[in-house]
Amino acid sequence: MGVFGQTTLQYHLKKGDVFKIRQDAEQIITQELDGATHEITNHIDGILEFKVLAEINNGYEVALTFKDLNLKMSSSIQGELMNVRAKEVKEEDMQSKIFNTILNNPVKMVLTKTGNILKVQGGDSLVAKMARASGLEDEFSINMMKKSLESEFGSEALSNSYKQMTFIYPDKKVTINDTWENAYDGKLKTANTWTLKSIVDNKAKISGKATVLMDITDANTSMKLSGTQTTTVTADTNSGFIINMLVEGLTTGTSTMTQMGGEAIPTTIKSKITYELIKK
Repeated sequence: MGVFGQTTLQYHLKKGDVFKIRQDAEQIITQELDGATHEITNHIDGILEFKVLAEINNGYEVALTFKDLNLKMSSSIQGELMNVRAKEVKEEDMQSKIFNTILNNPVKMVLTKTGNILKVQGGDSLVAKMARASGLEDEFSINMMKKSLESEFGSEALSNSYKQMTFIYPDKKVTINDTWENAYDGKLKTANTWTLKSIVDNKAKISGKATVLMDITDANTSMKLSGTQTTTVTADTNSGFIINMLVEGLTTGTSTMTQMGGEAIPTTIKSKITYELIKK
């Protein structure tokens, strides 16, 4: 490819292709109340497997399977709130049973050549399995559990969550320094502007800048935040799959909690996510 040549950046996958990605995400939530600061740190890491099931019109059917998942949550006031390694089921620990259910239970997604995820199938049955694994008996508690899990692991949530990693390509030919835009919804509404920085040795370097809006409401809390996100990607131009990716975000706004009488609490969220292809 010549320096000034135009190129079509997209996924080129074939049936049977398997990609394993290590994901590591840290989110620091800082809340200020009456001059005091409360900091909550969420840390998630895991291994995701993407397996191409079929080539379909203008895209692919892909199975996404969690191969490993670890979640840690701590508070500057209350200490450790959660520490779950999905592979290690502890009899007395409900959360370990719930998250163990995620492992090796594939969900199916339709991925376009630009990386948009058109639909996810199986997230909702995964959520149902997780809720059952909790060991809760009564339907009401199980349904409450489903509701809270749905926001992270339901079909729609998974679709929005993994678009961040996959939806990076333009629907037109581009050359070095060209830009293109895309957007997606979900708990994090994101409007991205991407730039092709370079292509060297079948590796494309792409950078992204985005504005983000976060609007989350659940039973006890609501959050309204806005801010920016930057992404740096190195992708393999042969397959289109990422080799590594770093997403850093900073949003500020307010959160309210029912137990605090609905008072608006100044809130900042700083996040950093890395995705890395595990070499065979």
